[in-house]
Amino acid sequence: MKPVLPKVRVLIVDDSALARRAIRDALSGDAEIEVVGDARDAYVARDQILALRPDVVTLDLEMPRMDGLTFLKILQEHHPVPVVVVSSLTPAGSAKAMEALNAGALDVIGKPGGGRSVGEIARELAFHVKAAGRSRRSRVRALQPSGAAQPPSTAFGPGRFSPRRVIVIGASTGGVEALRYLLPSLPDGLPPIVVVQHIPANFSRIMAEHLDALCAFTVREAQHGDELRPGLCLVAPGDFHLALGRAGLGYRVRLTQSPPVHHCRPSVDILFRSAAEQAGEHAVAALLTGMGVDGAHGLQLLRTAGARTLAEAEESCVVFGMPQAAIKLDAAEQVVPLPQIPQAILKMLSQPVRK
Repeated sequence: MKPVLPKVRVLIVDDSALARRAIRDALSGDAEIEVVGDARDAYVARDQILALRPDVVTLDLEMPRMDGLTFLKILQEHHPVPVVVVSSLTPAGSAKAMEALNAGALDVIGKPGGGRSVGEIARELAFHVKAAGRSRRSRVRALQPSGAAQPPSTAFGPGRFSPRRVIVIGASTGGVEALRYLLPSLPDGLPPIVVVQHIPANFSRIMAEHLDALCAFTVREAQHGDELRPGLCLVAPGDFHLALGRAGLGYRVRLTQSPPVHHCRPSVDILFRSAAEQAGEHAVAALLTGMGVDGAHGLQLLRTAGARTLAEAEESCVVFGMPQAAIKLDAAEQVVPLPQIPQAILKMLSQPVRK
């Protein structure tokens, strides 16, 4: 019999009574979650956290008396608890959300509104809250105290790799932090890199810009029809699936808003499946931290097609769900912790393509 997990106990922090009610209604429909309280500002939240000891805090960033970002930094220093930011993801709000992830928040989702109803975000919000409640964030932060690796000094010259080569990466909960470690650890001149990170609409561009400032190569949000090229990393836009299509000897990006896969859009499985079909043995794939099973079947298809495949080891994952699902399918050729993944990718690229 499958063990019954304890409920994830959540505290809601938002200055809007309407928003607190909406978030409570969204979470209360999930049998695995218990809303233990709510707070209208950071000072009330501090007292509630000490009294109620929640497993997860949902946090708005725009609040009176003390803004959410300041409160998050204080919270992570004095009373670390997994935090899911639930805030308005306008361009300015997305920039603050990126700061929140850098300051210790585990995940970000957009508030109801702007065409999104409570019902539409209920499943997404519950998913992220449960992932946060079952996370092991402290293990990852111990691996990367500086928050990101230093860009390598060596780069590969033109013509080093076949135009058929491509690197595909998938991640979910904890993935933004993992990508902030992995991508800056890779040199310039590699085959094109394509990333699917479970991420809200309007936030992927900010994340890509942040990564671009850290990396030795160009990182940007993908656009429909983009052609892949060496030294370029494309990030799937939030709320769009990304798949690869052939373009001569290389590849072109296709973006769609077909139904979510595993409740996710973008879906790692969509990217991995297309890479298996279009690139086959020329692909190198890595599946990083995340809750659920998205990407596991796609990684299996890639390995069957002759691609080189990696899964992040449990010891460095914030949430081991997605890599674990892939490992159970024997989809991962190698299982390695995050600090070893950059070198593993480079080693796989240096080996002959399987015939």
